[in-house]
Amino acid sequence: MLDRTYEKSLCRTHFDDFKEKQQHVVVGIDEAGRGPLAGPVVAAACHIPFDVQIDGINDSKKVQEADREALFKILTEHPRVKYAVSIIDARGIEKLNILHAAMAAMDGAFQKLNASILELPSSSPSKTLVLIDGPRVPPKLKDQNESSFDDNVPFAVLPVVKGDSKCFSIAAASIIAKVSRDRIMYSMHKKWPKYQFARHKGYPTALHVQAIRQHGPCEIHRMTFAPLKHWYPTSSG
Repeated sequence: MLDRTYEKSLCRTHFDDFKEKQQHVVVGIDEAGRGPLAGPVVAAACHIPFDVQIDGINDSKKVQEADREALFKILTEHPRVKYAVSIIDARGIEKLNILHAAMAAMDGAFQKLNASILELPSSSPSKTLVLIDGPRVPPKLKDQNESSFDDNVPFAVLPVVKGDSKCFSIAAASIIAKVSRDRIMYSMHKKWPKYQFARHKGYPTALHVQAIRQHGPCEIHRMTFAPLKHWYPTSSG
């Protein structure tokens, strides 16, 4: 039982017009950490059965930190909720660029989760609708980007602009991705306290930029991001 007043949950039926809702598995995918100057980009994929009710699921940016932590615990410990997380670190971001790294992380999260979905009982729905936050479909899912449910296609993929504020399952994934990344940045704060990662999570706040100017970058800074690539051109290769 939750003892906290949460932001109103998103509607579960927003995308149910594809088929009767009990006939399909719906997976939401979102990422966290495109904008920071330091740390990884983290993606999460999440499936919540239609008969599982969890109050307070909404865009992670609209949910207070304490509530996100509580919802993360509920989502990741519920026996019927399936989820997976994929992480691309700063070096991977530099190699791929941030857009491709975010796509790779979302691809990775779905591939991990799909293995769990395939283990669902045979009486469970066999068709999967994959809802992705944003206008793009990750490369490994692109071939399955179907707008309708063909019986020969195991899953359909639908990108949803601002999906974390429209889709229940994407919002759940956004919470898992955000909390997972925040926890990584808290651990990075313990390793490099002078950057105060616990306060800004690596985003380019004035405090963070000042710390970089004072101390220089550390190994989790993204050296291909401005202003780092301009300040330390030899470090970016």
